[in-house]
Amino acid sequence: MIAALKRYFKKDLIPLLADLRLAIVLLLVIAVFSILGTVIEQGQSLAFYQQNYPEDPALFGFLSWKVLLISGLDHVYRTWWYLSLLILFGSSLTACTFTRQITALRWFSRTWNFYSKPRQFEKMALSTELDTGTINQLTEFLEAKRYKTFHKDDTMLYAHKGLAGRIGPIVVHASMLIILLGAMYGAMTGFFAQEMVPSGNTFTVQNVFDAGPWAGPQIPKDWSVKVNRFWIDYSPEGRVDQFYSDLSVLDDQGEEVKRKTVWVNQPLRYRNVTMYQADWSIAGVRVKINNSPILQLPMAPIETENGGKLWGTWVPTKPDMSAGVSLIAQDLQGTLLVYNEKGELISTVREGTSVEVNGVTLSVPEIIGSTGLQIKADPGVPFVYLGFGLLMLGVVMSYVSHSQVWALQDGDKLYVGGRTNRAQVSFERELVAVLDELSDGDGADTPKELVTS
Repeated sequence: MIAALKRYFKKDLIPLLADLRLAIVLLLVIAVFSILGTVIEQGQSLAFYQQNYPEDPALFGFLSWKVLLISGLDHVYRTWWYLSLLILFGSSLTACTFTRQITALRWFSRTWNFYSKPRQFEKMALSTELDTGTINQLTEFLEAKRYKTFHKDDTMLYAHKGLAGRIGPIVVHASMLIILLGAMYGAMTGFFAQEMVPSGNTFTVQNVFDAGPWAGPQIPKDWSVKVNRFWIDYSPEGRVDQFYSDLSVLDDQGEEVKRKTVWVNQPLRYRNVTMYQADWSIAGVRVKINNSPILQLPMAPIETENGGKLWGTWVPTKPDMSAGVSLIAQDLQGTLLVYNEKGELISTVREGTSVEVNGVTLSVPEIIGSTGLQIKADPGVPFVYLGFGLLMLGVVMSYVSHSQVWALQDGDKLYVGGRTNRAQVSFERELVAVLDELSDGDGADTPKELVTS
């Protein structure tokens, strides 16, 4: 039974996995699902998918929120079938590397055998026969062309250059395997969270939207983050220009270990966790009625027909709360609209000022903003970056031509032959130039023309 499995593994399964056609099909399928994972929002709430992918009418006639959740298209990169595709593609690359690339290197090591018979040169891509010249003279000219030369019995020569061209494909395969391993490791151990935190508050990561099965150790438990301040810069036209969060990372003793101001595309990184500035809101407003203590009231978002942002709260103007006014804010520029119980606009008040309403003085010391942070950890990113770096290096190496030259001194005859894996015309010209130099240096006629097999 074990012997049969070994024969099947060696004769049937390995050749199937090493088939280039299978690798191409798998790569195309992975690319298609990766595009879907980019187009379809990942890790959102059920309400989000129900709103944007309704059953009637379903997108393209079939793509509804139920289809997304059942198929896992809401978290493509962590589904069992996507990871299975990556594993299968990685197995194909591994099989191809060991059956083709490593085998090619072993073959290359065997080509270091020196040719000892003139008829062996007839099988080469390029070969010629010279009546003059010696192995030592040919060695000098080849070394001047940056060839590495090897001799045997002073009658046989082997020379080569551009070995990187043979190693390049192996580096490309290895880099792709590293990228796949990094992607799978990140999918299994990474997480994605979102937090909306009022200015001045301290938080720990709680609102995790998407996480791999092994993401537990990556979610911070022994440190927290304090939002020292959140503010927005506005353009002269009143549009949001940029919003900022001054963040401090606190250890489990409450001591600050890192501080940074973040904005869009300028995140804070700490212990493989990255915090991005993603959104903002208005958390509340601090008000004062006549000489009362300062009250902090929450502000809730208000839906509008045009999709604009509004936040509102209600402020009592009598001790028994039988009367009051509504405060409406559109942004953090400091202006609040004051509405009476009938919904009529009666006044406006700016941050740091006061207004008379319902027979009382309403002061607004501060409008409190909230920062929206996206928090993620992907431990596989360093491996992916390493893989892409090696991939670029391997591609460049693969363009290097690997050229080989053999020579045999047989009495007065000098047999020379060579081959290359690419740039055949350039190699032929180079070899002809070397033979011309060899003939000129010996004072003899031009050697016979290279024979191309």
